[in-house]
Amino acid sequence: MAHWIIAFPAIAFLLVAAPEAKATLYDDMGGKEGIDRLVDNSIKSFLADPRIGKTFDDTNMVRFRTMLTAQFCHIADGPCKYNGHSMAVAHRGLALRQVDFNALAEDLQSAMDVSGIPFRTQNRLLALLAPMQRDVVTK
Repeated sequence: MAHWIIAFPAIAFLLVAAPEAKATLYDDMGGKEGIDRLVDNSIKSFLADPRIGKTFDDTNMVRFRTMLTAQFCHIADGPCKYNGHSMAVAHRGLALRQVDFNALAEDLQSAMDVSGIPFRTQNRLLALLAPMQRDVVTK
């Protein structure tokens, strides 16, 4: 019994002193529920935007929602894998301009605000998405 009394403070110290696991971007975005909410709000925003809404006229929105959810989850280090087309292939033939990309980015930021995603977390996601611009903008 005396050994337990001596060992307990050491064990308690180790538990308190152990570093906490860092939260992933996925966690900071609210996990699956947070990403689902963001995707739904994003799609509403994209479709309502007169600058880019028509871009989605021929889009299978069920598939788009599924792919966007998987992509956000994968990029954010969540438990998902994105198995969709590359951004270059997915946007081929759309003749998207920088102004279109900027409009989508603005709509995404608005959707993140509506979804309650903190500004710092928004910036982390946008930093991961920004390099896709070179594959999306073709005109």
